[in-house]
Amino acid sequence: MTGASAGIGRGVACRLAEAGAAVALHYRGGKESALAAAQEIRDAGGKAIAVNAELTDPASVEEAVRLATEQLGPIDILVNNAARQTHAGFEDMALEEWREMLAANLDGVFITTKLVTAQMIKRGVGGAVVNIASIEGLQPAPTHGHYAVSKAGLIMFTRAAALQFGRHNIRVNAVSPGVIYRDGIEAAWPEGVKRWMQAAPLGRMGENEDVADAVLFLAAPASRWITGANLVVDGGVTATPSF
Repeated sequence: MTGASAGIGRGVACRLAEAGAAVALHYRGGKESALAAAQEIRDAGGKAIAVNAELTDPASVEEAVRLATEQLGPIDILVNNAARQTHAGFEDMALEEWREMLAANLDGVFITTKLVTAQMIKRGVGGAVVNIASIEGLQPAPTHGHYAVSKAGLIMFTRAAALQFGRHNIRVNAVSPGVIYRDGIEAAWPEGVKRWMQAAPLGRMGENEDVADAVLFLAAPASRWITGANLVVDGGVTATPSF
């Protein structure tokens, strides 16, 4: 589980653990939070460790995968959640910022998926990959263009990987969340929260648990004949008229 130290990633990791999975919580900068989440899972009777990796560095990812398999066993489920999000219009964006966004949100997924699926193929028992995309991969927001492009690329990566790995009984799907509640979001983004609440048919922001349950479904045998799909979890916002 990449990007598991906080927010959606932590919520997904805890939900998978509740369902019986042994979970490796990846972190890059949030060491203390990742360690605390892993301890929380163990205190509840589950199995979990925290592992550090720079996901754009193949050697670092390979070491994290080695530690996870050594301590928890073979990887059956991979959740690619780690991502970068910054705000900038194209006219003001430096090339380096563009490249960093694509590297964080696409290169890391490619490297991690390649390494983990190679193990799944070698074992010959299949597996599941779930990528956390975004509704911005379907419709961009102002100053989020580079982020939206990266998430649109992730949705297409999901479909392409599903096509390639299906013959090995490895399913690859995506979840595209809308706005997910976090502490302080109303103060930090009052106009955005107001627009969201007016637009969402279900009348609320999402919770980490909403995304976690969608990931659990796509990772579990209940979705055994689903691959290449993008499950939108947004309270119905993308169903509303845009004109």
